[in-house]
Amino acid sequence: MAGSAQDNEEEITGINVTPLVDIVLVLLIIFMVTANFIVRETVEVDLPRAANGGETVQGLVNVVLDKEGKLYFDGTEVSEADLSRKVAEAVAKDKDTRAIISADQSIAYGQVMRLIDTVKGQGIAKFALNIEKDAAPAAPRG
Repeated sequence: MAGSAQDNEEEITGINVTPLVDIVLVLLIIFMVTANFIVRETVEVDLPRAANGGETVQGLVNVVLDKEGKLYFDGTEVSEADLSRKVAEAVAKDKDTRAIISADQSIAYGQVMRLIDTVKGQGIAKFALNIEKDAAPAAPRG
């Protein structure tokens, strides 16, 4: 007669994680190599700093307002009317379009608000303001 199956099987005492570590290391190398190919906006602006700001995310639409007050849409200089048209075209292609808004910190608050109104007025509900994160948090006032 055949013996029971438990007589011939060895008890599993541990899990071999070596293949998992190998896969994680290969993925890490791939991500490190491809991180250099991420495209950032090409217009240089002096971003304001915030101690608790999050990392910027590459969005579908990049809108930049430089210190001279020039507007850029995805790296191309545009007028305010052209910006409205291009944002509307982006929303027409994808209704879930998001915007990353970058403005030089020397720009007046009113100009930045006008830019936000232009972007929101064309149907982009979700946008982020691009900042540069401080290395050390600011001391509390008071």
